[in-house]
This record gives sequence, C-alpha cells and structure tokens, in this order.
Amino acid sequence: MSVFLPDNPALAAQLEAGNKLLTVCYCAAWCDTCKQYLPKLQELAAKQPDVVFVWVDIEDYPEFLDDQDVENFPTILLEKEGKPLFFGTILPHIGQLERLIEAMADKDDPFEGDSPENVRALLLEALG
Repeated sequence: MSVFLPDNPALAAQLEAGNKLLTVCYCAAWCDTCKQYLPKLQELAAKQPDVVFVWVDIEDYPEFLDDQDVENFPTILLEKEGKPLFFGTILPHIGQLERLIEAMADKDDPFEGDSPENVRALLLEALG
C-alpha cells in the first residue's frame, strides 16, 4: 500500500473497499518536518495494507479541513466509516503513529473534540 494524494484516482477504490481505517496526515510543502516524515509514513503504509493513508497539503487542499486549523505538524486524522476517531498533532516519530493506529483499529467511539467532518466522503466527492 502507498500514501495517496487527494487527487489520485486509485484512492477512490481504496476508500470504497470496506471499512478500512483512514489515516490522513495534514502537512505543508514548506515544512521540513513534513519532508522528513513522508518517507517514514510511506514505509508504514507498506506494512499496513488494511489502512488507507492520505497525505494532504493544507495549502493545496484546505477543503479537507472544514473549519479546523492546523498549527503543528504532523497533524493526524484517523477516521472509520465517516466517524473521526482521533484528530490532533503527534510527535514526528512514526512509531507513535503506528501505536495510535493499533489502538484505534478496533475503536468505534467517535472523537469528542472538533475535527474535520467525514473526510472520506469529501475525498470521494472530489475524486468523483
């Protein structure tokens, strides 16, 4: 599996395939931390075929944030079946994201804070 950009047509098939956990990494092209994090995220994606990974540059695709602001990177959204399970900044250590994904894989309770709404549907609509 790879890390998809929001405009990749292959992303639609992944999003439509069952109830895979969606992991969105919000980043910015100018961010040095993001540049260093992307290859690690790609390695993690290769080891996690049941998770869909999407790399969203907040300046190119602000519509995938709703009214939320991203002030620190990486900011991660974990979503399952249109429900956000986690939305927040994590340390730029890929092991932290890997543990978070493991912890959230079986979780069904939605995140209680502010988060973008149904990013899966927004991505599918954009790919439409």
